[in-house]
Amino acid sequence: MKPTTCSLDPVPTKLVKSAMDVLAAPILNIINSSLLHGTVPDALKVSVIKPLLKKSDLDPHILNNYRPISNLPFLSKILEKVVASQLQTHLMHYNLFEKFQSGFRTGHSTETALTRAVNDILISSDEGNSTVIMLLDLSAAFDTIDHSILLHRLENDVGLTGTVLAWFSSYLSNRFQYVQKCADSTPSLYTEVQYGVPQGSVLGPLLFSLYMLPLGSIIRKHNINFHSYADDTQLYLSFKSNEVSPMLSLISCVSELKEWMNKNYLSLNTDKTEMLIVGGNDADHNNILSSFNSVGIPVNFTESARNLGVIFDSSMSFKAHITKLSKTCFFHLKNVRKLRRFLNKQDSEKLIHAFISSRIDYCKAVFTGCSNCSLYSLLLIQNAAARIITRTRKYEHITPGLKSLHWLPVKFRADFKILLLTYKALNGRGPAYLSELIMTYKPERTLRSQDAGLLMIPRINKITVGGRAFSYRAPNLWNGLPATIRDAPSVSAFKSRLKTHYFSLAYPD
Repeated sequence: MKPTTCSLDPVPTKLVKSAMDVLAAPILNIINSSLLHGTVPDALKVSVIKPLLKKSDLDPHILNNYRPISNLPFLSKILEKVVASQLQTHLMHYNLFEKFQSGFRTGHSTETALTRAVNDILISSDEGNSTVIMLLDLSAAFDTIDHSILLHRLENDVGLTGTVLAWFSSYLSNRFQYVQKCADSTPSLYTEVQYGVPQGSVLGPLLFSLYMLPLGSIIRKHNINFHSYADDTQLYLSFKSNEVSPMLSLISCVSELKEWMNKNYLSLNTDKTEMLIVGGNDADHNNILSSFNSVGIPVNFTESARNLGVIFDSSMSFKAHITKLSKTCFFHLKNVRKLRRFLNKQDSEKLIHAFISSRIDYCKAVFTGCSNCSLYSLLLIQNAAARIITRTRKYEHITPGLKSLHWLPVKFRADFKILLLTYKALNGRGPAYLSELIMTYKPERTLRSQDAGLLMIPRINKITVGGRAFSYRAPNLWNGLPATIRDAPSVSAFKSRLKTHYFSLAYPD
């Protein structure tokens, strides 16, 4: 746990951690007493709310542009972490997690969520279908959760009873908060928290995902694909051009979702809910628009939309995302270049990682199989970053610099991540929704040992469409690996062997 001090803590967290050999026993007693009696001490139910701008370019004078982040006492975080660990074990043991909820779950991420969504959309496009994507936006979802409904969910859907349920009831009741922008600013008055779960807490996101459990059954009832990450939910439905029935299913689903949200004190923000069509024609757009308008559901059609931090476009080429990413990265590169003469190599690498590499690598698995033309912009960014760190001149070859930094080119980085997800999926370390996309190849007769562990490659129509889907790309890349890499005994060993292999391919002597 990071030593972040809350203003409610009597001593700095860093000091507490340094004296943990002395304080461990009394802290353990407090935690055990809380769990045994099913109560949470009142002192641990106070939080400091720090308003944080949702985006740096938003107007700071508009209150709706802020996200309330709860800063909790150090001991409260420890207690929540213990409870969250036990609750997750219970949920995993009884398979109670929503399969397509990727928020705050081990082995799940925005990248795995988007990898599955992109796979489904590309496979559908490869079959000649169009896909409508609807990105639902909830207004202040974490702040409007009804505690009585949440406790009912924990008891009836999750199976918590007795002292355990009493603990959660105590955790949610008699909570107080106050607002303080910074350490030396004047705090507001204490206010009782009657709704919601604290953002920034350990348990908050997990409790929110349990509150939203019925969502999946509603969507499945209408035969619509979906994926959720915390409070972000995307619906996607494939259809043949001029088909009417799929749109009726989508409208019926959205109407029922709105009704369920109203009953559960959640609000669908129709102004920020966006719709994007992959493929299709003008007639499809008009039909969908008129269908939604006829039932009083406003639709915001767009040619591109940000989905969990990645910009989707109507052709799923990610050109809009790469263009935006390139602009942002070159802006930061310009600033880092100005500072380079004041920094040593190690510090400049840290800056480049913080502002450039982390952006290029974000959800890089979805870029696998993209055209070299699309990835060329990212390659230019990577090369420019390497020149700054290694002080390589403009007209000098950058390959030696890339090798000295042990950087794989962008294309290899994307494929590397696909293979890492594949290894985890095959070894029970990844989401079930990715594992089900790949199947082990089982020949009718026994083959040589080096052919063992191969995956089945599905048939596709277009390498530029279906060939980019995880279900096709993963087995293709996997089957091309040496057996010594496929048979790696651990994730760390697999990553090490794979990087060595890809490094030799990227920079042959």
